Order: sequence, then structure tokens, then C-alpha cells
Amino acid sequence: MTVTMSKPDAGARRAAPRPAKRRERRDGAAWVFLSPWLVGAALLTIGPMIASLILSFTDYDLFTAPEFIGTANYERMFFEDPRFWKSVGVTLNYVLVAVPLKLAVALGIALLLNRPRKGQGFYRSAFYAPSLLGASVAVAIVWRTLFSNDGVVDNTLGVFGLDLGGWISNPSLALYVLVSLTVWQFGAPMVIFLAGLKQIPSELYDAASVDGAGKWRTFWSVTWPLLSPVLFFNLVLEMIGAFQSFTSAYVVSGGRGGPIDSTLFFTLYLYDRAFTAFDMGYASAMAWFLLIVIAIVTALIFRSSRSWVHYSGDDR
Repeated sequence: MTVTMSKPDAGARRAAPRPAKRRERRDGAAWVFLSPWLVGAALLTIGPMIASLILSFTDYDLFTAPEFIGTANYERMFFEDPRFWKSVGVTLNYVLVAVPLKLAVALGIALLLNRPRKGQGFYRSAFYAPSLLGASVAVAIVWRTLFSNDGVVDNTLGVFGLDLGGWISNPSLALYVLVSLTVWQFGAPMVIFLAGLKQIPSELYDAASVDGAGKWRTFWSVTWPLLSPVLFFNLVLEMIGAFQSFTSAYVVSGGRGGPIDSTLFFTLYLYDRAFTAFDMGYASAMAWFLLIVIAIVTALIFRSSRSWVHYSGDDR
């Protein structure tokens, strides 16, 4: 028996679109939709970064042409400028105090709000509301008023015999005014913690209860390991944000980082060199130093996460 196969219709072959052409059309559409972002990234991010890197090797004051001076800005920054190291110290102190406190408060409130209770939606909105204000000038002005010599905080403490003479005028306490402002705006990490807590299976808590585990044991053996990826995420975001804090320090200190440089954040000193002294070359070198420090600290956090961040299905 012979089997005959009919020849495909030529018109059908021509009508069927080729996979290569479909792929080209799809790729072309993707590039069209991506083009606004690519243009914005090139003009507003990559271009200025390259320009600042070049300017960091020049003497530039915005009014005359940049003059190439090699690594003089970096040598001056590391070996000749004591205020540079002062700003580094203040910023590190702020990051090491503010970030853990903010995350601890956010986690504590998230644990409380994770329990079913009447008016839960209202409490979540109320605790999150300060984060909606962000690092605005208005909030910083209010905070400066609260902690001034005749502010509410100082007057309230005076009732209990604690006359501190105003926090923002005390070099030992001024930095903690900014820390308290940061911790007060714990809403964003709190919401992320709350979302992470909702993903922990209730069966694990039931099993821990059957085994006789107490609240602390349950927290360290169940909640903490399963919440560690969320903590890692919050830690990276808050750390990067803390290194870049500027508005609150500028407003509370009057733009000078006082008293006696106790609130001289790195970004505040960078702003001072760039837009007060018009030393743009030096400010560009400072900006690249900050970028490298943030990158190194972020890399260290990622490296350390191998020992304390536990993901689903991880055998550790």
C-alpha cells in the first residue's frame, strides 16, 4: 500500500508569520516601552555620575572651567580635612544607633498588630501615618520646636526635675533628636514586617505550643528564622537611607551641623562644600566616597546574611 502526502499550500506557508519576525516585533515593542526609562537613566543618573567622577579629579567652583588636579581632592579629604572625619564619625554613630532602634520598634509594633484585635485597621493606619510625611522640612521644623530650649519635651522633663536645657543646643543630645525623628517614622518597615508575619504558617506556632515552647522560645525558633529574609530586606533599605539622611539634619541644625558639629552628617558637609563653598570638585570626591562606603557596607550585609538569613527550603 502506498501513502501519498499532499503538498502544503503555498498561500498558507506565506500567511503563517515567521517566528523570527514575531520575535523582532516583540523585541521592538519592548525597547519602545523601555526607551523613556533608558533615556531618563542615561540623562539623569548615568550621565551625572560619570560627570561627578570626572569632576572629583578637578578644581571646579561652578564659575570657572574645571582644572585637572589629579587625586588632590582625595588626598585633602583623607589627610587634611578634620571636618571630613568628624562628619564620617557622626554619620556612623547615627547609622549604628538609628537603624537598629527603628527596626526593633517596627518589629515590636508589627508583632503587636499581628494579633487579632478590635480596631486593628485603625491602629495600623495610625502607626503608618508618620512614614507618609517622609523626611519633610515641616516635620523637621516641628521636631526642632519640640526639642528646643522652651520646647514641649524640655518642659515636660523639667516637671520631673530633668532640666537638660534644650536637646538641640546640647552637643551630647543633639544627635539623638535626629535619631528619635527617624525612629518615630517606623511605619514603612513595620508594614513590611507585618506582611512577613502573615506569611508564617500558623501550624508552626501550634506545633511549638504542643511542644511546650514559651513565647520567647517560639519567637527565636519560629518567628525569627522565618522572618529573617524580611529583616534582611529592611536592614539594607534602612541602612542605605540612613547614610543619605540630610533634610532633618539640615533643618534641626540650621544648616551648619551644630552645636560644634555634633549633627554634621556626611551629606550635610557635602552640601556645605558644594553649595556654600562652591567647591564642586571636592564635593564630587566626597560623593564618590559615600557611594563606595554604602556599597561596601551593603556587600558586607549580603555576605553576613549567609549565616543568619534562612529561606524556605534551606537546609541550614
